[in-house]
Amino acid sequence: MTNKFVLFYKLFWTYLKIGTFTLGGGYAMLPLIQREVVDRKGWIDEEEFLNMIALAQAAPGLIAVNSAIFIGWRIGGWKGVCGAVSGAVLPSFLIILAIAMVFSEWKELPAVEAVFKGVRPAVVALIAAPLFKMAKSALKVKGKKLTLSGYMPLLLSLAAALLIWLGHVNPVWVILATIIITLCCIFISSYHSSR
Repeated sequence: MTNKFVLFYKLFWTYLKIGTFTLGGGYAMLPLIQREVVDRKGWIDEEEFLNMIALAQAAPGLIAVNSAIFIGWRIGGWKGVCGAVSGAVLPSFLIILAIAMVFSEWKELPAVEAVFKGVRPAVVALIAAPLFKMAKSALKVKGKKLTLSGYMPLLLSLAAALLIWLGHVNPVWVILATIIITLCCIFISSYHSSR
């Protein structure tokens, strides 16, 4: 077996496991993706993982597929992308196909309704866990005292959440505003440090 095929195989099986055993979609996959690619396999570090999440969220499409594209490309080029994406998509495709064939006949059963009601709290927890971990990682400042600029990611995150949740602002505008604010902060900071 060539090295590229081994990488394809590893990425395929890693994402196949994650896709098979995750309920709740892409955000619920994030803790499993982090544990596999950062903690166990060491393919990327935690800072790069956070950057990957930011890119995966900003890019159009599913966050699980976007993360598979990023990590696949980073690890194995095009073959890595094919392995990671096919592993991430295959379980969902097969499960949705099976559900679509039988769901209309079973959706009124009390047991099926109970399963869906029981899964909801677990999905909320699976989505909340990586958000808290990302917030904690975003506040880490290496060897420096935490200043207002250190709190800026947290402040921007809270402001964005409030604008979307309470203000019903379109997330696209929030993302664009956040990019502009961040660029302005970087420009101002570099201007003051150069003087």
